[in-house]
Amino acid sequence: MTGGRLLMVRDIRGGLGGEGCRVRTSCEAGSIMRRRLVPLAVLVASAALVAAPAAQAAGKPAAHESAAIKECATGSTSLAVGKVRRSVNHLLLTLTNDGKRPCYAYGAPTVVFDDEPAATGILTDSSPQAVVTLEPGESAYAAIGTSSPDGARGRTVHHLSSWLANRKLQAVGDAATLALPAATHVDDSAFVTYWQSTPDLALYW
Repeated sequence: MTGGRLLMVRDIRGGLGGEGCRVRTSCEAGSIMRRRLVPLAVLVASAALVAAPAAQAAGKPAAHESAAIKECATGSTSLAVGKVRRSVNHLLLTLTNDGKRPCYAYGAPTVVFDDEPAATGILTDSSPQAVVTLEPGESAYAAIGTSSPDGARGRTVHHLSSWLANRKLQAVGDAATLALPAATHVDDSAFVTYWQSTPDLALYW
């Protein structure tokens, strides 16, 4: 993740130099300067008033512009799961944006096998540098590691339920239930990655 930027702000409230008080009380040059500055200030203020409507019009978004991008939701997306040939003990979960607006694929999907009481662990090391943005028709990918040689409680599972996440990385919306490939074997070492922009990035883990 990228760090925040440190901004340096200069304090300009002191005005024209540290001798301002003495110039205003007893210095004739200060009086001349003030008389010269007043008309200039009036001109600047007048110019600002004239420019303000134009600036407001330029900064205001058009009524037809897209609203802020929201998290991907089950109602406007589809999920699919399948085997992968080159990665042993892995499945690939694919999220596709079927809507008309872009959406954010936040965090990782929540995955539950069959009717088990606990969700599959999320591989935190797979967190991408930026949230995956899905334009209409685009897809995001998450790998599911199903088992390992030293994994405990091996078992065969038949389907999975998956929830999407919001910006706070909380599972939201309705679950999508997907049939798994025949004879899918999992154990307690199973994991799911964060959403990635390509299958290769997801299956790296």
